[in-house]
Amino acid sequence: MTGARGGTLLGIDLGGRRIGVAIAEQGIGARALTTLPRGRTIDHDVSALRELITRHGATELVVGLPLDMRGTEGGQATETRAWAESIAAALAIPLTLRDERLTSHVAESRVGAAKRGASGGPPSRTRRDAHRARIDREAAAIILQDELDARQAAGR
Repeated sequence: MTGARGGTLLGIDLGGRRIGVAIAEQGIGARALTTLPRGRTIDHDVSALRELITRHGATELVVGLPLDMRGTEGGQATETRAWAESIAAALAIPLTLRDERLTSHVAESRVGAAKRGASGGPPSRTRRDAHRARIDREAAAIILQDELDARQAAGR
């Protein structure tokens, strides 16, 4: 259950502020790995992902494509596609785009609600940010596992 080239895959859930990252290593299903802060420039994102690719020996990126509910590409999908293609070209790594509809919703249901604040009130900004980062990682794992399952079903 690895990439077409038999290596490690990194799954990506791209957001406006964060990049959720998951990994699927040889013979192991997808699992959440980390959440990276989104850079102001593509070079920042390339650098952060290059470090992960090198550390884990990744051979392919699987990036979630946010299609609308009809399955067509809107503005966000166009931006994500452009980002993903730029990243893959800069890193000289194969790229697969995967429909990510409803992955954040599924990730939220898996992770659960954010914990309340210390006094029982709303969670602090730090807790909310940590919770959102966890959801982003989980969404990346769902995207990557969906791709692995599709490849297995297709027999590749």
